[in-house]
Amino acid sequence: MNPLTALIFGISFLVIVFILFIPNNGLIPWLKRMKKNTEKELLEDILKYLYNSEYNNRKISFSALSKELKISHEYAGQLNQKLIQMNLVKIEQDNLVLTGEGKSYALRIIRIHRLWEKYLADHTSIKETEWHNLAETKEHELSSEETNRLAAKLGNPLHDPHGDPIPTDVGEMPVSKGILLTELTEGQFGRIIHIEDEPKEQYAQLIAMKLYPGMQIRIIERSDGKISIEADGEECRLAFMLAANITVIPLLDKEIIFETFISLSSIKQGESAEVISISNALRGQQRRRLLDLGIVPGTKITAQLKSLSGDPTAYEIRGASIALRKNQSDHIFIKKVETVV
Repeated sequence: MNPLTALIFGISFLVIVFILFIPNNGLIPWLKRMKKNTEKELLEDILKYLYNSEYNNRKISFSALSKELKISHEYAGQLNQKLIQMNLVKIEQDNLVLTGEGKSYALRIIRIHRLWEKYLADHTSIKETEWHNLAETKEHELSSEETNRLAAKLGNPLHDPHGDPIPTDVGEMPVSKGILLTELTEGQFGRIIHIEDEPKEQYAQLIAMKLYPGMQIRIIERSDGKISIEADGEECRLAFMLAANITVIPLLDKEIIFETFISLSSIKQGESAEVISISNALRGQQRRRLLDLGIVPGTKITAQLKSLSGDPTAYEIRGASIALRKNQSDHIFIKKVETVV
């Protein structure tokens, strides 16, 4: 090897070593930090999983835990051993149980997750099906101070957009209420208080049916493993497995609200209507845009012109011509009024 080649080789070797091992910014330190961060996230995921299992009175098994985290049984065992050493988890009668400190830690993670979902629902146009995965990332990043600032910005909400209770900053969690939709009988009324967002495929189906917490429903029929319900004036038919993802509170006769739901999208060109309400299914920036346009209870709206494709439609609202998509006008409930010629 000639001297020049040897010099180039030597310099290249030193550069590679420098890049790999440079303190803080080198590749090796970076990989170590990534591994540490990943392990921290897994430990926090275990605490959250254990808490949710205890809260819902579900038995906890290593197989379920490793399946939930998508890791091997051996690695799950190593992580649980670390949590035991940290006094966050203990073993009672062959079951994993959170210690008091472990519950507090888990509640901090759950609080961040649900607050972030609330933020995404009320302050962005991100789809409902994406809230959970985005919150899964943020729950490992925010500090306690940042979390409290976020809660204050949101008005210290009690529930996330799915109806799950949000733990307080001192770790208090409301007791679970309600019954499954599958427990209501034919003809019975209820109000949805929670829609489970996992598995995401089933959650997407429920969202597509325009079901949401706060909605009043009525059981029309139960047959052949399916339940037919009336929601916002429309009939929905759900398989029992899907209906089991919905929690409701049965309504007393005096609590039932009898309304005829007509959506703005149903009026024809030239017809006028008065706004009754905006569905709670419409959230975030879309809802704020409608409010900013003056679409509030009592506002008169006239359908002016539909596009060639039928969507959007131009409406006269407070003297201005505004185009609204059907997925927006479907969520605006109205009562028809006579048009003066």
